[in-house]
Amino acid sequence: MNCLDHIVIAAHSLEQGAEYLRGILGVEVPAGGKHQSMATHNLVMPLGNDAYLEVIAIDPDAQAPRHPRWFALDTAHMRAAIREQPRLITWVLNTADLHSLTAGAGFDIGQPTALSRNALSWEFALPDDGRLLAEGMLPYCIQWHSSPHPSRNMADSGCLLQQLNIHHNRPRWLNDRLDAIEASHLVHIEPLPDSETPYLEALIDTPNGRVALR
Repeated sequence: MNCLDHIVIAAHSLEQGAEYLRGILGVEVPAGGKHQSMATHNLVMPLGNDAYLEVIAIDPDAQAPRHPRWFALDTAHMRAAIREQPRLITWVLNTADLHSLTAGAGFDIGQPTALSRNALSWEFALPDDGRLLAEGMLPYCIQWHSSPHPSRNMADSGCLLQQLNIHHNRPRWLNDRLDAIEASHLVHIEPLPDSETPYLEALIDTPNGRVALR
């Protein structure tokens, strides 16, 4: 069964992301590593149930890729938003058969692409222009080819993801697409008025109580 793999916080820099989450969650998010093909790097921490939180930022020391970076990090809108403060921008679905999922989704979720970082290897469905899917409300999709799941080797932060909410003004449209990739059971969809902008909300239990990342 498909499951939630991780949630993604985009930041202008890893230092900015670490400071932001220190203030919100009250914990330090440890370093992860570098994604050479994307010229990005990250911080990671477990959230329980083989899920984790990722802070991702452009690596200023890396050579820019010839293709668009993932997570819309090359767009003017994203760069302006995360310069102001880090943002919860999307989530990632873990599947056991990425090729079948992309072929049967009925809409474009990206092209399975082999990636690696240190001892980790995986395939990731990447849109060729680096865009977020439905502005981040639909997940990127991943298939891990290394074991165990990377979250099991991360230092325990004392944080636990309790619920991922998607507030959306087209809830039926969104639910149909989540059903098509067998992901609707992983999130709660909250209807929004037509005039409002969709957003993600992660409810996380921390050592200092429950907080909402948006």
